[in-house]
Amino acid sequence: MPESSPATLLIQTAFIGDVILMTALLEYLHQTEPATPVDVLVRRGNEGLLAGHPHVRKVLIWDKKHRKYAALWQLLRQIRAHRYRRVVTLQRFASTGFLTAFSRAPERVGFAKNPLSRFFTRRVPHVIGDGTHEVARNLRLLTDTVPTPLLAPRLYPSAADEAAVAPYAAAGPYLCIAPTSVWFTKQYPEAKWLELLAALPAGLRVYLLGGPPDVSACERLAAASGRENLVNLAGKIGLLASAALMRGAVMNYVNDSAPMHLCSAVGAPVTAIFCSTVPAFGFGPLAPVSFVVETREPLPCKPCGLHGHGACPLGHFRCAHTIEVGQLLATLPVDVARTL
Repeated sequence: MPESSPATLLIQTAFIGDVILMTALLEYLHQTEPATPVDVLVRRGNEGLLAGHPHVRKVLIWDKKHRKYAALWQLLRQIRAHRYRRVVTLQRFASTGFLTAFSRAPERVGFAKNPLSRFFTRRVPHVIGDGTHEVARNLRLLTDTVPTPLLAPRLYPSAADEAAVAPYAAAGPYLCIAPTSVWFTKQYPEAKWLELLAALPAGLRVYLLGGPPDVSACERLAAASGRENLVNLAGKIGLLASAALMRGAVMNYVNDSAPMHLCSAVGAPVTAIFCSTVPAFGFGPLAPVSFVVETREPLPCKPCGLHGHGACPLGHFRCAHTIEVGQLLATLPVDVARTL
């Protein structure tokens, strides 16, 4: 058999936020193994996050929506052809376990919960709920000694991304709001966002951020607010451009969702609103200036799940409705808050 290459493959084919958190491993490998080429496998649609990333040699793409399992077999052949020295899956599902287990890499690494982990050469426990951050859990795939302070994920907006948002950033002090989430119970209610928009200083510009699926919700919020200096950028700029814009904001208000991790990856100030979920799951913000806001009401039903639900299981959604807008306003910088 031909000698394997020195390269490492990281596999993370879950959602946007998971890919962003994976980038902390790219920073770790760059620090500890700067000569090791690193490739990354992501699901189609997420490859733009790694465009121009200085620590990524190549991005492999799995199209999960078109002939999913045929594409998986093609990926396995592609992975074997690269003859990686180390393949690391950050997921606990059989599909990526299959790619790892049968990659023919001398080092096959993943979590012990993966159904195919018996074929791995390194199996690592994965415990949710003990307060360990997901970045630390992922780093344990590579090292028994997780660095402290914890490495943050990092993204690298291009010069084009910076240029795309420069006119918005130059218009004066601003904040960004990413009001939506894939999961209903992770999303701060529209009525509460409207209450926040009404309470913010009148002279402070507000940019609404989101992807193409979020356009209509953001348009509705913008229209209902009646705020003159609010601009809806949902669907108009990409993820890396959004991150570049968030970096210059006086504050970013987000749900427990991908925009929170965008802030962590560019060091942007962030206030993360946790409705049905809790930071103890390990997905809290890692930005230098970050706040977590939750209901002050003791609720025996919170958390009701790891990922959220399409509706409140009990029908009242008190974990969101009882979060007071004053809690969000309290995280504004002092010089901005004085104008309230």
